[in-house]
Amino acid sequence: MHTSIDGLDALILNRMQGDFPISEDPYAQIGAALGVSGQEVLLRVRGLVERGVVRKVGPFFDAKKMQYVSTLCALHVPEERLEEVAALINAYPEVTHNYLRAGVPNLWFTVIAESTGAIQEIIREIEEKGGVGPVRDLPAKKMFKVKVDLKVGE
Repeated sequence: MHTSIDGLDALILNRMQGDFPISEDPYAQIGAALGVSGQEVLLRVRGLVERGVVRKVGPFFDAKKMQYVSTLCALHVPEERLEEVAALINAYPEVTHNYLRAGVPNLWFTVIAESTGAIQEIIREIEEKGGVGPVRDLPAKKMFKVKVDLKVGE
C-alpha cells in the first residue's frame, strides 16, 4: 500500500478536517480556496481513500443533541466465529464502530439509538442471533469530547 502524500494532499486533508463546507459542491469550494478545481480535489480524496490513507469521509453527529442515546458494548467471541459475529453486529445501522481488540472481551462496538430500550433490544438480538454473550453494556457516565484535527505536513 502506497501511503505517501504530497503538499496538495496535505492541504486538502487539513481543510477537510476542520472546515468542510456544507454545500451543493463542497469539493469545488475547497478547490477554490486552494487554487485547484473541485474535480482535482475529489480525485485526490478518492485516491487517498483507495490507498488507505483516509478510511472514511463523512460527518460526525452529536447523538445527544439529536436526543439519541449511545453505549459502548463488549463481548468475547471465539476466534473462529469473529467474522460471522462481526458481520451480524455490523448489519445493524445503529452500530457506528466495531473493533477487534486483544484480550477478553475481544470485540467492542458502539450503538446509537433513539432510546435505551432500543439499545437493549439490539443487544438482546445480537446475543440471540449470534449465540454469543453476554454482551457487556457500558454506557458513559460522563462524556468527554475532544475535537482532534490531525494536522498533516506540519
